[in-house]
Amino acid sequence: MRQELMSLPKTLAEDVARNLVMVANLLDEEPEQAYAYSRVALRLASRVAAVREAAGFASYATGKYSEALAEFRAARRMTGSVELWPIMADCERGMGRPERALAMAGEPEVQKLDKAGQVEMRLVAAGARKDMGQAEAAVVTLQSPELASNAVQPWTARLRYAYADALLEVGREAEAREWFAKALEADQGGTTNASDRLAELDGVEFTDALEEDAENEAEVEDEAKDEVAEPAEAKDAEEVKDAKDAKDEESGSQG
Repeated sequence: MRQELMSLPKTLAEDVARNLVMVANLLDEEPEQAYAYSRVALRLASRVAAVREAAGFASYATGKYSEALAEFRAARRMTGSVELWPIMADCERGMGRPERALAMAGEPEVQKLDKAGQVEMRLVAAGARKDMGQAEAAVVTLQSPELASNAVQPWTARLRYAYADALLEVGREAEAREWFAKALEADQGGTTNASDRLAELDGVEFTDALEEDAENEAEVEDEAKDEVAEPAEAKDAEEVKDAKDAKDEESGSQG
């Protein structure tokens, strides 16, 4: 990226770099803000491939799949690289065209991807199968040497999780539980919610401790209010009774 920005005047390159840094910092937690910074960078340097790629990821993160696909295609034309092929296929899924994503999974570009890229393409293809109502085919799509391997790679947890989810969709619950457990074992970065899915299958319900404490405090406050109100009500009743007795006594005296 630094190399690409060197083609720009120094001041402009610095401005673009600042915006790209903000895109990277905000992409996961604040995608809308990341998207805004990406548009600034795009206005400043639309002919830089790294800028088009960053804009594509920001658009993808905010669900603007048509924009994302256009940016990824532009970046690919500029660089000739195939590394964006899987996410381009996933954009097709996002646009409601799973059949196109599936077609891309069979293109020669897939063979040029590295191992991580090929696994990503397999995940996208399985997702496309599910989109098309082909749940059994999704299970078969995910079965691969990478899935069977005991070695843990950056993509292992996501691959095992996707396989478990596909198994669950076709009613193979016991196997699904096994693979959710394997996904959790490999998920050192917390990229999946495999632990929640396991708990759900086991019938475990989690209680929010903070919410429970707040409810308990509210109950205590209500009880305290009732205790304060009761003596006041008793006092009022006693005053009414005294007034009635006094009136009866007065009536008796007059008689």
